[in-house]
Amino acid sequence: MSLARVAVRPAAVRRKVEAWLAEQDGTDAIVLLARPEWTDEPVLTVAGTPVRVVPCPTPIAARAALADRAADEKLVLLTDLSDAELGDGLLAHVSMQTSRSVDPWELVRQAFGGQTRLDLDPTLVRTGRWVADALTELAPVDGWAPPAGTIVTRDHALRHLAGAVLGLDPDELDGAGLLQWSTDAPTQMRFLDLSAEWVDGIGTYLVEIAGPVAVPVVAAVRAGHGVDAIALGLLAGVLWPRGGGSATDVETAVARTRLERYFGGARLTDAQATAYLEAAEAWIYRALDGDDQVRHEARRMLRRAEEIAAEIDMTGRLVASDLLPLGFTQRMRAFAAAVRLAVPVPRSHLVDAGLIEQAQERLTDVEAHRSADRKRVETARMAVRLLRWLATPDASAPATMLAAVHRQVREDGWVDRARLDIFAGDPDTQVAQAYRSLHAAVDHRRSRHDRHFAELLQDTTAAEREPGALLRVEDVLDRVVRPILDNGRRVLLLLLDGMGAAAGIEIAETLARNGAWTELTPGGGARTGVLAALPTVTMVNRCSLFSGRITVGDRNVEVREFTARFPGSVLLHKADLRTPAGLAVDPEVAQALGDPAVPMVAAVINTIDDALDRSDPGTTEWGPDTVNGLRDLLAVTQDRVVVLLSDHGHVVDRGAEAELRPSDSSENRWRPASTAPGDGELFFSGSRVALGGGSVVLPWQEQLRYGPRKAGYHGGASAAEAVIPLLLFAAHDETAVPGWAGAPVSSPEWWREPLRQASPENGAAGSTPDAATRTGSGTTGRVARRPRTPAQDEGLFDLPSSPPLAAPPPVPTAPPADPAEALVEALLASPIYAERRDTRAPIADERVAALVATLVAGNGRATLDTLATRAGVPAHRITGLFAALRRLLQVEGYPVLSLDPDGRTAKLDIPLLVEQFGLEN
Repeated sequence: MSLARVAVRPAAVRRKVEAWLAEQDGTDAIVLLARPEWTDEPVLTVAGTPVRVVPCPTPIAARAALADRAADEKLVLLTDLSDAELGDGLLAHVSMQTSRSVDPWELVRQAFGGQTRLDLDPTLVRTGRWVADALTELAPVDGWAPPAGTIVTRDHALRHLAGAVLGLDPDELDGAGLLQWSTDAPTQMRFLDLSAEWVDGIGTYLVEIAGPVAVPVVAAVRAGHGVDAIALGLLAGVLWPRGGGSATDVETAVARTRLERYFGGARLTDAQATAYLEAAEAWIYRALDGDDQVRHEARRMLRRAEEIAAEIDMTGRLVASDLLPLGFTQRMRAFAAAVRLAVPVPRSHLVDAGLIEQAQERLTDVEAHRSADRKRVETARMAVRLLRWLATPDASAPATMLAAVHRQVREDGWVDRARLDIFAGDPDTQVAQAYRSLHAAVDHRRSRHDRHFAELLQDTTAAEREPGALLRVEDVLDRVVRPILDNGRRVLLLLLDGMGAAAGIEIAETLARNGAWTELTPGGGARTGVLAALPTVTMVNRCSLFSGRITVGDRNVEVREFTARFPGSVLLHKADLRTPAGLAVDPEVAQALGDPAVPMVAAVINTIDDALDRSDPGTTEWGPDTVNGLRDLLAVTQDRVVVLLSDHGHVVDRGAEAELRPSDSSENRWRPASTAPGDGELFFSGSRVALGGGSVVLPWQEQLRYGPRKAGYHGGASAAEAVIPLLLFAAHDETAVPGWAGAPVSSPEWWREPLRQASPENGAAGSTPDAATRTGSGTTGRVARRPRTPAQDEGLFDLPSSPPLAAPPPVPTAPPADPAEALVEALLASPIYAERRDTRAPIADERVAALVATLVAGNGRATLDTLATRAGVPAHRITGLFAALRRLLQVEGYPVLSLDPDGRTAKLDIPLLVEQFGLEN
């Protein structure tokens, strides 16, 4: 068929007319060779000029059109007649006295800003006539953007065509742009209104430039499900997991088939599904970081994906999704199932380490979910920690009161912190049941500890034994604070009423993370604690603390006794800490803190104790943000040593498990010794019993109470009530307190690390081999062989109070069996490592070995606390040590070692380490 016999499109006629009018040849008519058919409006307005289009199948029709032309109109004659058939007489009245062909590619040149100047890329022409028609018909009023050179390339033409069709900038035709387009239903409808040939051609081009993701997106649009494209992409990631390779099970195959109808029956390849998922996830992540409207749209997409999953009966497989909320729910339920299996059966002390490792793996899945609820994840971490604690062999009961206090501060306080989260529970019934089972197992063991503690406290109190190294509430100021003052240092004493060991752990952790304060402990060792007087109530212990002897009194007595013992010092209570509008710290308080003549400022902060009456102390995470005034007082404190302690701890209300017993008084957790103690109670008498005439009955079981229900209680003989945490901080000064030094990592091993199987090298689970040599969190737990001791001094990172590292064992003739050992040895022997060692402030090879081995054993990850423990350095030094190690390992600036956004987890890129230091062989 000749061009003259092809039906002309309206846009082509308009383009020809525009060019004709631009010639200004003075004629009023033009003949275009085309099939004499016209279904559009008979009169077009081109450049402000009315132009009538008349089909002319015969010369008579053409002459009639010329004769009938209105004076204000131009005329277009559409005909397939030759010039000879039209005749010279008619042609004399038309432009150029001849007919003109409608060359579609000539119109393309015109649409891109030129007629003879521009050339067309041959590959564009070979794409097909549909491109010319589309470029002509869809061209903007001002034409397409001209090319950079003199050639209209295929990519330039199709990119602008596709951008116009999709309503996108030509530079946004990627996976992200296509998914953004899929959210615009009207634009999709305009695309589908195009001819099938145009849709096919544009779709093919989109696949070329946007990659495999374009195939399912365009297929979904063409199937009428374009607005669900993002949701479908999220489901594709579930049914076509990243990496593929494994055989497809029947259930997956059926679900894929059901999903195909959303793509018009098209089947996705693994590559298409992976690209589709990544693009959909990227869109969701960007949207969740956007404004409220965009975030709302992202959440709608997530809900829609779950609805589609239900429609095709694949809801149970959403556990594989890292993004869908139901996936997080299912992962939490899988985690709960693992916890239930790992909890030891009642009255059994046997723990299956393999089951705990499975729970740890399920926790890793939960942590990896992008829609994870932070609080629920933290509770899940606490659950695994408690499982690891249950797997740690229970030591024999403490033989001394000091050992019992230390067990509460160093071990059971951490248990209490974790079980408070477990007790608070989870909104999902299945998870809640698992936590309930775990809490019962923890309570069973923890209750034994409380009984041992209370029995030892009963014996110690009745025997009136000398305290020895034990710190008691009545003598802690003389034994701890007065030496600081005698050493010429001023003190800020903060008494946080009701702070037990669990709350103290949270507060200390927050202050250490802040970086402004260095925690100090006796001799740079583990934390210690203080034993409260009995009953463990405020009127006894606070007054005894400030008086220096067992006594009872109110605020006035406390101030009188305190100022008599520490002349020139200031004791502030709640009313003294209240501030005028706009002031965080009362000016008189700030002045006292800054006054060198005031040796000690003591402040009583009642936030925790108040919570026992008015809120929920068990679910509050205690720290400077939740303890009123703590942050502000620390902010205005300059060179004072900060001493944090309390008057007593507390227990939380046990809800339905609580037991109310009758009593002669209305006290919550103590009663007069008018009747014999029952189950869970003990009789206490002695000079450290300040009420009840020196004899009282105190409960050691947490469930018991005698008074009205509250959120929490104190007064009893449980370790959580009777042990007072003692925390000292100085502003980057380890020598501020004689006999005290920078604290090590305070958390117990089971708190930090996944459970390790016992082996000949590391002994049973829960043992603590030398921190400088243990490899880390792997399940084999081998001891790393120490490299040669370096000749240079360790400088900044040497810990004077630490014992010297042991001499290295003989070098074996056979290569090490442990890959971590082999890698560490290869690193230390590397010439590149030798070149990069900093002779001014070096890290000892033993420390490098310990840190790298820990990271390798943890598959490239370990917390800073774990690294500090393995390297044998105080907790506050690990940040500097980590920075030095990063400088050592980052060859040419490559990020071999980095820190996660949480600020507490180190990440080692093991393949990059091997490459940068040439360790391949």
